[in-house]
Amino acid sequence: MAGGAWITVGRMKILFIGGTGNISTDCAAVLAGQGHTVGVLSRGNHPLPAGYADLRGDRHNSVALASAAGGFKPDVVINFLGFVPDDVARDVEAFGSGISQYIFISSATVYAKPHTILPISEAAPVGNPFSAYAQNKQACEEWLMTCRAETGLPVTIVRPSHTYSPRWIPNPVSSAGFTFGARLRAGKPVFVHGDGESLWTLTATADFAVGLAGLVGADNAIGETYHITSDEALSWNRIYAETAAALGVDAPTIIKVPLDRIAAMDPDFAVQLKGDKAEPGVFDNTKIKQAVPGFECHTPFREGIREAVAWFDAGPARQTINPGADACFDRLTQAAG
Repeated sequence: MAGGAWITVGRMKILFIGGTGNISTDCAAVLAGQGHTVGVLSRGNHPLPAGYADLRGDRHNSVALASAAGGFKPDVVINFLGFVPDDVARDVEAFGSGISQYIFISSATVYAKPHTILPISEAAPVGNPFSAYAQNKQACEEWLMTCRAETGLPVTIVRPSHTYSPRWIPNPVSSAGFTFGARLRAGKPVFVHGDGESLWTLTATADFAVGLAGLVGADNAIGETYHITSDEALSWNRIYAETAAALGVDAPTIIKVPLDRIAAMDPDFAVQLKGDKAEPGVFDNTKIKQAVPGFECHTPFREGIREAVAWFDAGPARQTINPGADACFDRLTQAAG
């Protein structure tokens, strides 16, 4: 597979369904910076950058979708908010016959757990028995590929893994907000599952966005599935160490908790870990590099986490705490300590 074939020469109109989230914010910015016209469908709850088309509508209603974007007339639709097949079916009903490409943002959690081979390529088996989220994403993928076979839908599927922006502090419980960082700075204990030596891949959104942008409008991406991740795989122990260093914490209190102990103390959370972060996350990115010549992830976690900490420290009001995540750390560290 080689890059360079394009559906539409020059600038395109690109509609984001979800354009202000953790990953999509940088994706929209990169595409706008390339000269494309970016529209974001929303209910108007979040301000958009100047120059974006602000399209108001209910994504849960295909008629409202079509009406909101009618004047915009997108060439490409990118859906970051498709969680069940009905979500993508509404998009296809609203836009399917009038667009050149539909990009569905799925998830690398769809790959079968436990993994049978590493690194993971797009040819790896799917079927996550632990995660309802992954099962629903897989169902969306299957619905879209069936639609492509029956109607020729120009679909491209993209599977992010653990992708973080400067507004996230990655950890196994909840990366959004500053909960993990606040605990480390306050000297409160945090846990790591197992011995902390399993490998995990963290990808900066700015890097992911370049890979995604290279697929937009690419004829050779139609009917294909890609994951877009960094090639840097770190142990959870190393991730915690780099995070603590970025926060200026010399001796964080980290309790290693075996997965079976976590299962005994918090069965629901243990299932989440088994369906995602408790498994090694190491990826073969050959396919995206072939499709987007020159694509590389340039942000090592050591730099990315320092950017994130700097963002939080630049505005104390940004340092929000997730009570549920905080309680999870308390529950598991107290019971295991």
